[in-house]
Amino acid sequence: MAEVALPVRAHQTYGHDMLPALMEPGTYAVDPEPSGLPWRRWEEIGAEAAEARGVYAPVHALSYGPPGGIVLAPGDTRGTVFIPGRLDGYCLGIDGRDGLNLACARCGSFVATRVDDCACWQTVRLSPRAVHRLPAGGPAQLPADWSVVTDRRRDEGRDTPPVDQLGAWSPHWEAAAGAALAHLLAASAGAPLVLPRGLVTDLFGPTLDRLLAAAPPRPPGPAAPRRVVVAGPELPPPERGDSLALVPRHPHTGRTWQPPEPVAAVPLEVDVWAQLAFPRERLAVPVTGGLPAGVLRDDPPPLHPHRRFEPDRRVFLHTLARLPAVRRPGLRAIYDHARFTPYGPVV
Repeated sequence: MAEVALPVRAHQTYGHDMLPALMEPGTYAVDPEPSGLPWRRWEEIGAEAAEARGVYAPVHALSYGPPGGIVLAPGDTRGTVFIPGRLDGYCLGIDGRDGLNLACARCGSFVATRVDDCACWQTVRLSPRAVHRLPAGGPAQLPADWSVVTDRRRDEGRDTPPVDQLGAWSPHWEAAAGAALAHLLAASAGAPLVLPRGLVTDLFGPTLDRLLAAAPPRPPGPAAPRRVVVAGPELPPPERGDSLALVPRHPHTGRTWQPPEPVAAVPLEVDVWAQLAFPRERLAVPVTGGLPAGVLRDDPPPLHPHRRFEPDRRVFLHTLARLPAVRRPGLRAIYDHARFTPYGPVV
């Protein structure tokens, strides 16, 4: 199996839908954070102990389970059986609230937690205390070069579209935007932001306006705005040094592509970034044959959303709480505002 970066949507729950597997078949990711039982509430932990773990703003609770869980698709597991009495969930499946719920079919050791309830991406998380990785043999696979990654994303056209056939925004896009929004606010250092027209403004503009309105007033005096651009491999470098660049996060290593200094990088999931960097326009006429003069095709119909886009609130808060910049008063006010709004979008 191939190791890849843990998708940011691993920290997302979505509506009341049955979501597919988080991981692609034949891949796995290692979650560096602790996961599973036991959980401790923020009041028990305290700010100092939380910061030692890389959490810089209050959260409801933190896991004190083992770090390094191995996350894979349920279909890629073999030789496991369910553990009776540990299969509770919300309504349509198992949500992992009882801890390890899969055992080794041969020896009976508790080895993993399966999650497949509604609103959850389906996963199996192998406990690092119960399993260990073995080499599969053959030459080691090196992470793909950036040119290979961008060529594949641009040319194959297999990425998740932002809107589905029913007019619903993709939960994957909402999660990716939620994580990027946290990094964008941290990198801006409170400066006004200028977004490019098009899909970038659709993804971030309305939510940014409302979040920035929740921040305390800025000190008097002029503040130079910072322009948000899309940058990365095979794209021209940003023209301004004070830009904030939406750049791809490598799908295998999780590393962020770095723009030339002093441009600040804002990581974005690579398949979402690719559709911003290399937009694919629907052809107005068929590839073969033709249409009468003055007639444009209407099949398939264009994909239009039935509501305004909102970055995922849970992913936004999870990401922002783990950025040291959240300790700045203005950004902390934004975090607290988003944290205490009712369930739903960011604001």
